[in-house]
Parts: sequence; C-alpha cells; structure tokens
Amino acid sequence: MKKTLQELAELLDAELKGEPQLTITAVLPLDKAEKNHLSFINDPKYAARMHECKAGALIVTPELAEKAEGNLLVMANPYLGFAKAAQIFDTTPCPAALIHPTAQIDDSAQIADNVYIGPNVVLEAGVKIEEYSVIESGAYIGQNCKVGAYTRIYPNTVLYHDVTLGQRCIIHANAVIGSDGFGYANDRGEWVKIPQVGGVSIGDDVEIGSHTAIDRGALDNTEIGQGVKLDNHIHVAHNVKIGDYTAIAGCTAIAGSAVIGKYCTIAGRVSILGHLTICDKAHITATTFVNKSITKPGAYSSGTTHQDNKEWQKSAIRFRQLDSMWRKMKQLEKELLQLKNNRDIEDE
Repeated sequence: MKKTLQELAELLDAELKGEPQLTITAVLPLDKAEKNHLSFINDPKYAARMHECKAGALIVTPELAEKAEGNLLVMANPYLGFAKAAQIFDTTPCPAALIHPTAQIDDSAQIADNVYIGPNVVLEAGVKIEEYSVIESGAYIGQNCKVGAYTRIYPNTVLYHDVTLGQRCIIHANAVIGSDGFGYANDRGEWVKIPQVGGVSIGDDVEIGSHTAIDRGALDNTEIGQGVKLDNHIHVAHNVKIGDYTAIAGCTAIAGSAVIGKYCTIAGRVSILGHLTICDKAHITATTFVNKSITKPGAYSSGTTHQDNKEWQKSAIRFRQLDSMWRKMKQLEKELLQLKNNRDIEDE
C-alpha cells in the first residue's frame, strides 16, 4: 500500500504542511521510522524527539506543529490520526472467497457470495453467513447462528447455538460465545443444573479478544451492544448487558445479570458483581471491585498500589486490626466526651 501525503491528509481530515507528493508506505514508531514512513507525537513530553526522528512525516497537534520542521499532518488528536492511518496500511492477510473442501457444512446452512470458509470449519443446521465474512480454520458455528456481513472469525473460535453476530465484527482465536451460564439450584447439598435456554446477541462493529467467554442467557439473551470492544481473557456471565461503545480490558469478570451502560471504560482485572447497574460514561480503573451499582458518571477505583513487600506485610496486619482499632477509638471518644462534660460541670 502506498499513499501520498496529500491523499493521507484528505483521508485523515488533517492539515498538510510539507511536500504533498511524498510517498508513504507504512506507519512506524518514532525510533523506527525512515524516509517513506509516517509516525506521530501525541504528548508534548516527546516533543524533543521530533528533531531526532527520521520519519518522512509526522502527525502532530497544532501546538507541536509550531515547533516542528519537515512534513506534517496537523490534527487535534494525533492518536486518532495514527489509528486511521494504521488501518490504511494494515498488512493483516485477508483470504479470498473460498469454501475449503474439508469444511463440514449442513445442507440447511445459508452462505452468501464472497465468503471465505477455511479448513475444518463446522457450520451446523440453520446457520446463516452473510456476504464478505471470513470464517477461519477450525471454527465451530452452532445451530441457528447468524454471522453478519464483513465479520471475521479467527481460528478455533466456538459459537454455540443461537448466537447472533452483527456486521463488521472481529472475533479472535479461541473465543467462546454462547456457552452455558453458571446456573444451579441447591437440593440438600447437591447442585441441580438450570438449562440455559437464552442466546447471545452481539451488535455491529464489536471486537472480542482471544480466550474471552460470553455465556448465553438463562431465559433471555446476553446482549453486547454496538461498537463494544472486549479484550482477551474476559468473562461475561449470563444475561449481562453491555451498552454501546463500552471498552473493557483483559481479565475482567462480570457476574450474571449485571447491566453496564454506554461509553464506559473498564480497565483490567476488574470484578463486577451480578445484578448491578453501571450508568453510562462510568470509568473504572484497574483491579477495582464493584460491589454496588454506579449511578453517576465519573471515575471509580478500589485497587491499591504496590509497595515494598515488608511494608505490605505490615499494612496487611494493620488492616486486620482496623476493627479493633476503631472500637478503641470509639471508646476513647466516649471517655473524652465524658471528661469534657465533667469539666464543664466543674466550671459551672
């Protein structure tokens, strides 16, 4: 892929300063970029590196453009410009339309034109694959699943029955969508399984990371909204609902029937209890334990930062002593108040 700076400026809606006909062939980091490469600077603290960089052109803010030399694409948000430029120069291989002879496809499955079905893919009864989708080797698509147009499913992904994927989704390798939710009733110490008869509904433009598991609903569907981005190793339990354009980082676990709003960001290793509601535009930092609903937009945290191990051991011991310390403090407050009252009586 080759683009001139003029073409990139138009595609990125950026102001061009420099040579319009300079050919760009890739987007690379500041320290790796050469004459025909594009790089970016988003943070003023890296401004000094502009003069050391050998990139043919840089994406910069208007403020940095005043200090920079050479070819520039000027944007309010250079990181967004980098993202869009990276899409233009994306080198991820995309197979041509084909149905591999080793694929196992039920006669009732519907496959649109211009679809790639790789080796050893299994499509069960009632499956519908829309146009320009890519189903890579070893993927399993269960009964009555629907895969929207331009969606890509990477190798060894599993979709249980009654899963619906929207258009332009990306499902990375070894993700599992539609496995049973964790539903059991206790009968005098023994666990009685509750059949999970709901499905999973996933909107357009959703990306799901490797080894992420999304459970099917117990009675109605687990729902993932439009534009949601899920990292690797996330667990979404049954009947969870995630609102449009929310992004969740790796190793987060969301318990059953939690409802997460739109435009939220949830960092890594967050734990969210079941049946809670998180409002739109909530931002939850890493390792936070969410044990009650969040009703106001804003940032929320509960994880503690690391410290020297010996200091942490002392802190852990003191944490266990907090209740005893609190009781002693309340007793001291009570005694001080009594002393004050006695002194006031004597003064009278």
